[in-house]
Amino acid sequence: MPLSLYLLSEICGFRIHGQNVPFEAVVLDKSTGEGVIRTKEKLDCELQKEHTFTIQAYDCGEGPDGANMKKSHKATVHIQVNDINEYAPVFKEKTYKATVIEGKKYDSILKVEAVDADCSFQFSQICSYEIVTPDVPFTIDKDGFIKNTEKLSYGKEHMYKLTVTAYDCGKNRASEDVLVKISIKPTCKPSWQGFNKRTEYEPGTGSLALFPSMHLETCDVPITSVRASIELETNHIGKGCDRDTYSEKSLHKLCGASSGTVELLPAPSSSANWTVGLPTDNGHDSDQVFEFNGTQAIKVPDGLVNTNLKEPFTISVWMRHGPGSHEKETILCNSDKTDMNRHHYSLYVHNCRLILLLRQDPSEAENYKPAEFHWKLDQVCDKEWHHYVLNVEFPTVSLFADGTAFEPFMVTEDYPLHPSKIETQLTVGACWQGGNARMAQFFRGNLAGLIIRSGKLENKKVIDCLYTCKEGLDVQLPEEVASAVKVDFNPNQSSLTVEGEDISAFEKVMQHISYLNSRQFPTPGIRHLRISTTVKCLNEDACVGVPDAEGYVMVLQPEEPKISLSGIDHFARSAAEFESQEGVTLFPELRIVSTITREMEVDAESEAAEVQETVVSEEIMHNLDSCEVSVVGDELDSEHESLEVDVSQLQQRALEMSSSNLGLVINGVNTMANYEQVLHLIRYKNWHTEALFDRKFKLVCSELNGRYISNDFKVEVNVIHTANPVEHVNNAMVAPSFINPVHHASGDLSGHNLANAHQASVVPSAATIVIVVCVSFLVLMIFMGVFRIRAAHQRSVRDQESGKENEMDWDDSALTITVNPMETYEDQHSSEEEEEEEEESEDGEEEDDITSAESESSEDEEGGEPEDQQGTSRQQQLEWDDSTLTY
Repeated sequence: MPLSLYLLSEICGFRIHGQNVPFEAVVLDKSTGEGVIRTKEKLDCELQKEHTFTIQAYDCGEGPDGANMKKSHKATVHIQVNDINEYAPVFKEKTYKATVIEGKKYDSILKVEAVDADCSFQFSQICSYEIVTPDVPFTIDKDGFIKNTEKLSYGKEHMYKLTVTAYDCGKNRASEDVLVKISIKPTCKPSWQGFNKRTEYEPGTGSLALFPSMHLETCDVPITSVRASIELETNHIGKGCDRDTYSEKSLHKLCGASSGTVELLPAPSSSANWTVGLPTDNGHDSDQVFEFNGTQAIKVPDGLVNTNLKEPFTISVWMRHGPGSHEKETILCNSDKTDMNRHHYSLYVHNCRLILLLRQDPSEAENYKPAEFHWKLDQVCDKEWHHYVLNVEFPTVSLFADGTAFEPFMVTEDYPLHPSKIETQLTVGACWQGGNARMAQFFRGNLAGLIIRSGKLENKKVIDCLYTCKEGLDVQLPEEVASAVKVDFNPNQSSLTVEGEDISAFEKVMQHISYLNSRQFPTPGIRHLRISTTVKCLNEDACVGVPDAEGYVMVLQPEEPKISLSGIDHFARSAAEFESQEGVTLFPELRIVSTITREMEVDAESEAAEVQETVVSEEIMHNLDSCEVSVVGDELDSEHESLEVDVSQLQQRALEMSSSNLGLVINGVNTMANYEQVLHLIRYKNWHTEALFDRKFKLVCSELNGRYISNDFKVEVNVIHTANPVEHVNNAMVAPSFINPVHHASGDLSGHNLANAHQASVVPSAATIVIVVCVSFLVLMIFMGVFRIRAAHQRSVRDQESGKENEMDWDDSALTITVNPMETYEDQHSSEEEEEEEEESEDGEEEDDITSAESESSEDEEGGEPEDQQGTSRQQQLEWDDSTLTY
């Protein structure tokens, strides 16, 4: 900047006073005192908008050295730096976020803000903002406030992403645009959040949390208490839920009620075939149930049940029935077999009442006695599965329905029955009318597990064991919330209720609710879940309602076990063993193994490692509940053969056996090892073996009432007959000296398999010896003739080849001959015979036939010669050393 000073003397210079002043003063004209102030460096308005300093002039003084130099007064200088638009706007945040509720228009959703580093007002001010993203229902004003131009819908868009830019007043655009995320929140509705509708359960993994991330959305409404009911629907699984699918008799044993149990509705089998004609659920994944449609009934075999009505007994049954009918529907009935229609005892349904009829036998005093016991229960006609146990101890009867005790609401009396010698008929699904010889009062519904047991079943633990499910809901209460929340279960753990005032504690309990299935092989399929919630608020008028939440548990298919039976499947024994007291053991080395197949992921060893699936077989342990030994072929003749097993060994392992002319069946839930031990003890006896040469048997084992069945393990037993020695044998019947009989003691075959058994020789009869001698003589004559023809043929071949030997001389200059003393003359001889056979194979068809016959006869002859006659001389053999040969 120019600077002018007017002084009387010449001006030599200017001096600026101040610290770090980026200016300097330069004299332009000493006479006039004109000068200029200029910058020493570039100025930055953003660093300092104004500069203030003082300046002073001084003259040149007197004389050449400038003595007596004079200074002017100090003058103050103010300099203002003008700005240029060198900086672009910059947003304060990298990203802006906001959440809005659908269906509402906002005056302002959020504000974005940018700044400009320029120092002047003109260039440092943000004059406008702009939404760069096209076609969005939002606008922005000059101050950066964003609002929606229309009501937003969560169903249409969950989140909008906008790009926004800014301009300063110099029209300079922001260096980087900013991202704005606006989330659309559905209209607040009180409900359970974080609830997965589908939960997969893998068998054998224990408890599985159902709601690990769930919380209750109350929309900021003040809540005083919450009550939730969680229901697990398993009515479609088996008899109302997942239970062990063993036979009802086996389940009673497992639960501790083992004595005197008779199963009236067993699974159809060879030993229990009276239920074959009844429709079933056609599956073994869950419990097997029987359907009665109002036209079907079965007769229980005579003698199966021997119940004395004067002694305590128990009737237990699973039933699903409904709707009710005005006609009697009989579950179980014992009535006259012929002539009359009297019912001795029966269990039936009438007008949704469960009724037990119990008529007493004649006595000295013909007085009225309790005869009919009535229970009015909702369970009888609700079309759901229920378990009923009736303990009969005349004159009282007690009922347990689903483990809960019920007293009869009405008991009627009647006279005892009149004396009669008529036999009775026990039926299921209807009642036999002996006078009309037909069934009547048919049942409509489903039955399963019908048993009669001698003695009362009063132990509540046993009853609960028979009824309790193997699957259900469970909860492990955290210690910090145990006192703040109340939890109640129903008896079978298919539902529970949670109640509390502390919402936070309530949610923690809900997050710890789990599903558990303790079966080793559970029934696969869906189990529906339902959560019903009730809330109480401070202001009842403005209280919210929480809708029901629904989902389901998917129980995955368990890895099915493969039960394998193995052992000796073909052997022979002497007839004496079959006829002995011990008999013959059928399965001496039986092994029972169960395996499952798993798919495992393994990493490849190559650099580009890929995950590969490998099938791995893994042995597991589980129980068996039945093994059946059946006869293949003709049935057993009880007059001279039988299958037996040590009954005491069965009793020690809580197993039972039933037998018939078709075989025997071992029943009871026990380990595979115990079944192995028992099956090792099964013996076959036959005390009339003259016409018996072999017997075949088949073994099949199963688990869970036939759900998993083993392979068919078949065993064939051959009978070795030993004839008595023949006395006064004619010398003409003695075998010639060139036939060497092979002697095998029959006793040595007892532990061998079939291959050894076929080598056993039976002492021949006189006729057989004559035939053998004649055939041997004929073979000898044929052998001599063939030998002469063969010898003549070989001489002619050698004569023809002798002329060629001179033409085919070896150059053996490089050969080395090594003697191997380990080879025998016998080996050389066998190799020469192989060479001769190769030469003979080139002859015609006639020569082939002769050679073949000769070979067979020579093999027979050589097979009978002892080893010490095959040659006594040992000769060293020559071996070629071909290491120096060239090819």
